[in-house]
Amino acid sequence: MHDKKRCTWVTRHEIYKTYHDTEWGVPVYDDQKQFEFLVLESFQAGLSWLTILNKRENFRKAFDRFDYEKIARYSQDKIDELIQDAGIIRNKLKIKATVNNAKAFIQIQKEFDSFSKYIWGFTGGKPVIHHFKNDSEVPASTELSDTISADLKKRGFKFMGTTIVYAHLQATGIVMDHTTDCFRYQQLVES
Repeated sequence: MHDKKRCTWVTRHEIYKTYHDTEWGVPVYDDQKQFEFLVLESFQAGLSWLTILNKRENFRKAFDRFDYEKIARYSQDKIDELIQDAGIIRNKLKIKATVNNAKAFIQIQKEFDSFSKYIWGFTGGKPVIHHFKNDSEVPASTELSDTISADLKKRGFKFMGTTIVYAHLQATGIVMDHTTDCFRYQQLVES
């Protein structure tokens, strides 16, 4: 039996295939899920996405299932505990940024009623659908990610450079970057 045609960045690892086939590029409107991806994307900087996927369950446990309300109240003791947690990426700056970003995330919710409304507002509430034929055409950042990154930083976010933001937009379906020959492309365009 032939395997499905996927974006070429997908490796043979089942965890990667599952992520690509069921999550990547699917529009996310849930704030909890938006926050999870923001955290994971910020930790991924400088590492492979496969490393993050393999540690995702550990991140969920360590960060209270990405409950931003709880994370915003983390004490220094909790931060120190996370720095010692071998199940996650033990980067002190990224851990502190996650606590900081939870607070900034809540402020955006207060201003816009939800983080989802805020971030989808940059595209008028509709996914930006690209028609790239191969992965080499897919950019690492765009004017859209530049704009959102600058706005998030202005609102106090850390570790939210334009490349991280673009990866977030791709992951959460705000930007649809499955290549046109990928089986998910047509499914997502038609949904």
